[in-house]
Amino acid sequence: MAIVRTYPLRSSKFPGCAIFQLGSWNTGEMAKGYGLLLLLAFAVAGQALRPLSVLTSEDQTKIRAVLEQAKFTDIAHAHYSILGLTLLGAPAPKDACNYLKANIDISNVQSLYHATAAAKALGNCQLNAGNAKQTLNGALNESADTATLFYAVCALNSLNFPINSVEVAKLLKAALQKDDSVISQVYSLHVASMLSAETDVTEYVNSVEDIAAQGDEIDEIYLQFEGGILPSALFIDGALKVAAKANKKPVLTEEQVVMMGNYILSRKSTQNVRNAYLVVLATKALSDNKFFVPVGFTLSSSITVSPVQPKINVQVTNLMAGSVGQLTVSTKSAVRKSDGSKLFAEKKLTAASDKTHFELNFLESKPAPGFYDVTLVAKPAKADSRLIGLSEGSITVKVVTEVAVEGVELLVIDRDQSITTKTVSVQHPKKLASVLEADHHQNIMLKFTLKDKATNKPMAVHQAFIRMANVKTKQEVIFTSDRSETLQYSFKLDVAQSGRDHFSALSGKYSMELIVGDASIQNPFLWHVADLNLKLNEDPNKKAPEVKGIEYKAKDPIDHMFRVPEKRPSKTVSSVFTGLIAIPLIILLALWAKLGVNLGNMPMSLSAIGFHVGLASILGLMYCYWAYLNMFQTVRYLTVIGIVTFICGNRLLGSIAARKG
Repeated sequence: MAIVRTYPLRSSKFPGCAIFQLGSWNTGEMAKGYGLLLLLAFAVAGQALRPLSVLTSEDQTKIRAVLEQAKFTDIAHAHYSILGLTLLGAPAPKDACNYLKANIDISNVQSLYHATAAAKALGNCQLNAGNAKQTLNGALNESADTATLFYAVCALNSLNFPINSVEVAKLLKAALQKDDSVISQVYSLHVASMLSAETDVTEYVNSVEDIAAQGDEIDEIYLQFEGGILPSALFIDGALKVAAKANKKPVLTEEQVVMMGNYILSRKSTQNVRNAYLVVLATKALSDNKFFVPVGFTLSSSITVSPVQPKINVQVTNLMAGSVGQLTVSTKSAVRKSDGSKLFAEKKLTAASDKTHFELNFLESKPAPGFYDVTLVAKPAKADSRLIGLSEGSITVKVVTEVAVEGVELLVIDRDQSITTKTVSVQHPKKLASVLEADHHQNIMLKFTLKDKATNKPMAVHQAFIRMANVKTKQEVIFTSDRSETLQYSFKLDVAQSGRDHFSALSGKYSMELIVGDASIQNPFLWHVADLNLKLNEDPNKKAPEVKGIEYKAKDPIDHMFRVPEKRPSKTVSSVFTGLIAIPLIILLALWAKLGVNLGNMPMSLSAIGFHVGLASILGLMYCYWAYLNMFQTVRYLTVIGIVTFICGNRLLGSIAARKG
């Protein structure tokens, strides 16, 4: 038997990849194993990741509304709101500076961080720093953790105070030795990015790879850190900042960058001010940096393509919906989802004046109705190694059309001889003028064809139902129609069998309606085809069900009935049985009376009396349980009596053992 053991190993040469160590293979299955590994490798390679969405102008408007939605609740709230609005290019509230001045706490490092960062973003807000420099420098000590160092260094930087980079670098290393969690390492990236130009921060750039390896992948689409959006967003921003300072590309795979961007954008619907700011911060960082810029393909027009709207409009941008330069965009393929048929291969899209929108007349290729997966590729006019996902664009397009129903015929067929006795044609959307007669010796058949109005070709739909309803009783039954290989629909009504199974054997007038619906048609319809007078083989004693309107009222209460207790025996049987049980006790008492009882060895101590009284009480409690107590009451009493009996019995046995010893 062949055994395969796989051990995921970490390699600096192959970041983000798992190296598999193969265990014992027998030679007979070696080739199969390699073939399987190659197949898996190609399958993974074929599933290239791409940005799932971008922060569109509509998304940015919604986030802006979140950042502006309420008055500031504290200094941190003001910080996140002001910086988020600044990143979006929106004005901050008019009283923002006054709020910062009134609520800053000079003695608190975190308060100084929030206030000074917000004031710096406002640009024209001068805070009364007071003893802030002394407070911040005092926080830079050996006991400080990375979060405190981050707050202090950021505040010093915002106030343009000098930073002792050599001392901060030492403190940062010491803090990381005490706490090397993900969030601690993320803070260290930001601190390192603010040190002087002479400070070597290469080791922090190199640490980006190890930090990213600690992220959690979700469905091979998202990459996040424990703690959610805070460490994830700060990592993206910090990693790119410290890499820019060192002018060294961080060791991140394109897949990791795309997955982190996907996670951040999956939180763009947040209603929390801090999280809204973090979404904008990380998305902005991924859209404007020297190393990685994911490119998103977004369908900016409606997903639906029709003769009225034959064109699709695709927007190719960075994650902030901004331009990535002049591009040439074309399709790789357009494949119909339902059957995998290829509509076309390469087609060039027409560029708009803003360099981000591209247009294609999708109906020029005369596609059949349905959903299509369109793969897109973009080529920059000037090579840019930062751009990720240029060949991984994918959008879904739905082609819809109007449907026409033709060749509608109603046939009355003799059930026994299979001879058509009557055929009538019906023109949509009109109803058959006369009432069609049929009895239980006949069948009724409806035939029709659905055609695409654009191509005049027969088409299939997901829903083609026939509804039969008794005009008098309103009782209705839905039937499905059958579709042939030539895409002709038919429905056969066995009058006799349907009368028994569905119509309660009630003769009378029935309406026949055709229901047609599909996701790819613009004009779903319900058509009253004809009225039928059905004469069924009904029971003459059976009455038609009474037709009642819909009644909204409380239903009758449902009373739970417990199991009826079993019948007890008679008093005579119970008395005889009790007497038989009491006979041994009577004999015992009689023998004691005759022979005498020796209580001399019984110690007359409190423990002895308590123990015997406890035993008697337990026996009495058992009787009470049998007579009238329930289990919960019995357990409650037994707990108290049992504890007393146990303590007294333990002391009694101890005294007896000591006396014999």
